Order: sequence, then C-alpha cells, then structure tokens
Amino acid sequence: MNQHIINATQVIDLEIAALNFGKKNIGSSFSTAVELIKECIPPGRVIVMGMGKSGHIGNKMAATLASTGTPAFFVHPAEAGHGDLGMITKADVVIAISQSGKNDELLRVMPYVKRNGIKLIVFTGVHQSPLAAHADLVIDTAVPKEACSLGLAPTASTTLALALGDALAICLLQARGFTQDNFAETHPHGVLGRRLLVGVSDVMSKMDHVPIIQQNLVVKDALYAMSQGGMGFVVIVNADSQVIGVFTDGDLRRCLDKDIDIKTTFINDVMVKVFATIRANQLAVEAVDLMEKHKISALPVLDEEGKLVGALNMRQLLQAGVV
Repeated sequence: MNQHIINATQVIDLEIAALNFGKKNIGSSFSTAVELIKECIPPGRVIVMGMGKSGHIGNKMAATLASTGTPAFFVHPAEAGHGDLGMITKADVVIAISQSGKNDELLRVMPYVKRNGIKLIVFTGVHQSPLAAHADLVIDTAVPKEACSLGLAPTASTTLALALGDALAICLLQARGFTQDNFAETHPHGVLGRRLLVGVSDVMSKMDHVPIIQQNLVVKDALYAMSQGGMGFVVIVNADSQVIGVFTDGDLRRCLDKDIDIKTTFINDVMVKVFATIRANQLAVEAVDLMEKHKISALPVLDEEGKLVGALNMRQLLQAGVV
C-alpha cells in the first residue's frame, strides 16, 4: 500500500480513537453545561474564546451554536485586552478552549471574567491546569495521543473539541425546542430557508402577466395568449372573471393530433375543467409538491376568496431555488 495512504489511515484511526476516548469521558459536567447555558440565554450569549488552532475550533463552535438557536460569537483573546472585553456582559457564558490550560492570552482575560461573575466553561485536556482552576465547569478534551507524528500539532484534541462543541450545540437545540422553522429563519439564503420561507406570492406572476382568455374565445386565441404569457398554459375565465378551466401546451398538442380546427373550436369545449390551484398565502414548496403530484408544470393562484390573483410555473420555482 502507498505510504501516504498508510499515514493518512493512521491519522484517521488516531482521531477516531480520540473521539471514542472523549465519548467515554462525557460526564455530569457536560449535562450541567447545557443547563447552565440554557438558563443564561436569553438575555445572555455564549462567548467562545481560544488561541491558535483552538481559536479556529472556537470560531466554528460559535457559528454552530448561533445557527442552531443559541446566540453566540467568538472573541479573540489577544484582542480582548484591547477593548473587546466590552463585548462580554455579566449575563453571558464564556467558553474558553485550551488543551494545555496554560494559554497566556486566555489567562489574562480571567480576572475580568471572575470580577464580573461571568460563568466560565473550560474545554481542556488538563484538569489541574491554571485555566481549569478558574472554571465553573470543565469539559474534558484529553486524548490518548495526538495524530501529529511529532506529538506537537493539535490534531486529535482539536477534532475532539470540535465534536464536543457540536454535541453541546445540538443538546441545546433539543433542550430549547429549536425547530426546522427556526433554523430556516436564520438561514434564509440556504436551500432549507428558501423551502420554508418563500411563499407562492413571492414567486408568482402577478395579474398583468397572467395569460387569461374568456370562455367564448377559440383555441387560436388561447394559443396566442399562451405564447404571449410564456407560462406554458392559459387560464380561462367566465363573464364574472371566475376561473373555470385551464389549457396547457400539452392540451394544445392533443388538439392538433385530433385535427381539431383551432380557428373555430371554442376553448370552452376543449379546456380542462377539473384542475389544481394553489393559494397565494401557501408556501412555494407546496406548489412544487402539487405539481409533482398532478404531473403538471403550472398553476393558477387564487386568494382566500377563490379569486384569481396570479399564476405560477415550475420555471419560476426553479429560478427561486425552491426546487
């Protein structure tokens, strides 16, 4: 086997071993940390701090907490003493990450944390370290061995800290009843956000762009309206402007296959009289489901009183990123 592959496999094995070791060491302090954060937020936030590789893990931890409903942000320990401590309030909870528990920049922040009675959770592999001595709670990130062959670069320990941060965020998500809809609110530009937040009214064509004809017109008129509208169908209304049918490009092809005279055949005689519609106040993803269910590509859009207010087709849903 290629030596690089052997080395890579060994690294992954060591990190898996670290995760399994850390999993066995999860104890009551972890559960207490979840409850502590839950009680402080709101109005408090989680402030994550760490230097070097631990700082990168801290940034990710704060981002994951924030995106799953626990307000959090990262404060760089080196910048903290130059004014950024003002970002931390007495209502907050600080998570400090340091495998050795001896990081100077973090230790310089401790007097401010202790003086203001701010709750401190420390992620460290050394329980007897100076940083751990300041902690209200210690989360154990000890590992049997770093994956670095020199035993110097934080590798397995940062992987474990990252996993424990994810575990903390998800436990808080579940404890606080954070839902899929809540997630969508904080991810409006993501796929899930678009599916859960974009409404039919946000995507549909308004009335001045809806292809509409009266029921007393002929198929040729429907063809012209369909071409002008560019939606793949036309909506047929009666004298009271009520929607009574639809006529699609597929219906047109079937008429032509039957040699129907499009100049003399009334649209009322060939239109589809039993058809699907959707309300303007429904979610756009519901329109997708409806189209897939009925194997159609366009829908009339009605208001709560059943009045035509627009039209929607699959192309618009694709462009909106809902599909």
